[in-house]
Amino acid sequence: MKKAQFEPLVIEIMDAETYPLPKHSHTYYELIYIVKGSGLHHLNQLIMPYRAGDLFLIAPDDEHYFEVKHCSRFCFIKFNDGYFSANKHLSPDMLVNTSPTEIMRNPILKELKLVFTEPCRTILRKTVENIIGYNCMHDVSNSPIVFFQILSIFGMIKEASSLLGVRLEWKDQVKEDLLSYIHQYIYEPERIRVQSIARHFNIAGNYFSAYFKRNFDMSYRDYVNDYKLKLIEKRIDSGQMTMKQIAYEFGFTDESHLTNYFKKLRNLSPTDYKLKKVG
Repeated sequence: MKKAQFEPLVIEIMDAETYPLPKHSHTYYELIYIVKGSGLHHLNQLIMPYRAGDLFLIAPDDEHYFEVKHCSRFCFIKFNDGYFSANKHLSPDMLVNTSPTEIMRNPILKELKLVFTEPCRTILRKTVENIIGYNCMHDVSNSPIVFFQILSIFGMIKEASSLLGVRLEWKDQVKEDLLSYIHQYIYEPERIRVQSIARHFNIAGNYFSAYFKRNFDMSYRDYVNDYKLKLIEKRIDSGQMTMKQIAYEFGFTDESHLTNYFKKLRNLSPTDYKLKKVG
């Protein structure tokens, strides 16, 4: 089920004891602010608890629905690609590098729930109240006042994201950079430990492994181990390096450390591997 919207901006309020929609996606973007109530938000493959004051970002690629536990009031701020492009002349320079629609599509913000601390939590609530109040009396689509109110919400999203260590400028290029970084520093174990690489890419350390698995269809540890083993096997196959030299190149403490590592992952020792290849 995919819902469509042709107006550049629509503001809706919904009170619900039971959420009326099944799992669905949109042709537009949707900021969902929880005015009151609590329950569970099913977003893509994740389930997150929600309560009053929470904000969720839904992009056209997302699928979601709410499971209401206590009667809830939702405020939906819905806009399409044309809304921000039509008001580009009003946008501040800070949004040139990362547009609101890019923020809405950021995959990390689908995995973590934004946490707004004071005074942002109160400011966010009052901003949403202002938008709702203005929507009752005016055409919000062409209102600079509402546009700046919505921009201020994205300012608060930026601040909340930075507190979580989330990099908003996340694009496919960063995924390529991530793999390039692993390949470059595969010989330096300290550089590719989860906390180190997460810090380098400005990603929350407790989220990094989950993000990697979702985007590369395998765990970070498995990727590193598979890539390292392939390189080690090439060294063994070439016959140009001793095991001691290979161990030193890849940052193992000694030859025994490398042998145990190889045997644990390949179920045979480097010597047996070489004999098997020859045979």
